[in-house]
Amino acid sequence: MPDPASAHHPRPSKAGRPGKSRSRAKTRRPKPGDIRALAARLAVDLRRPQLLKKAITHKSAEQELYLPSNERLEFLGDAVLGLVVAGYLHRSHPGLAEGDLTKVKAVAVSEPILARVARELDLGRYLLLSKGEEQSGGRDRTSILADALEAVFAAVYLDRGFRAARTLILRLLADHLGAIERHEYEPDYKTLLQEKIQEVHRTPPSYRVVSQTGPDHDRTFIAEVRLGGRVLGRGSGKSKKQAEQAAACEALTDSK
Repeated sequence: MPDPASAHHPRPSKAGRPGKSRSRAKTRRPKPGDIRALAARLAVDLRRPQLLKKAITHKSAEQELYLPSNERLEFLGDAVLGLVVAGYLHRSHPGLAEGDLTKVKAVAVSEPILARVARELDLGRYLLLSKGEEQSGGRDRTSILADALEAVFAAVYLDRGFRAARTLILRLLADHLGAIERHEYEPDYKTLLQEKIQEVHRTPPSYRVVSQTGPDHDRTFIAEVRLGGRVLGRGSGKSKKQAEQAAACEALTDSK
């Protein structure tokens, strides 16, 4: 008859070791360049995985790893993303004027929004960077993440076609686009513009009201946003705050 103690407290055996390794496998974090894990996370079955590897290769790694960077893919991905989002907004908002569609699209495809999506994917963990870029925080840099995500979109487009790229883009942007559709999305253009500018420049943009017209009870303000001596955008509104937001929005639209 079996010992009751052994029934409740089985002795460790070799068979128990795989369970331990399975536990480790569950918590194993993907390494840079792990395109198989990234493809699984994207839920995309790629025929040419080398395109995905190129998409996650930052220009800083070209010399160290002797790999082509993702810059050309980023250029293409930007165009694919713009077309997908423009098509979505055009279908979803048949009554929205062209100017309003342009403003919403500019925010939906903006660098800060794309970087947030990339962080949700943990895309930074997969990137191939130079040692110097990694040490300086490149894996979480907004501009690098946004560019890499656009490059990923291009890789999927080239490998699986426009329909697959559109499905992926709309799935990843669903929360943001859904909020727009429900009229819950109130973009802070000034914050988005500042995040974008601070990736390159240490000096934040400045705002100035250049004119105001109309009676006291119905004023219209015109504001400019500047970086140094250069005007980035100009906008109008019924308050200084609205005018500054409009100027920031124009600057974001022009930057795309």
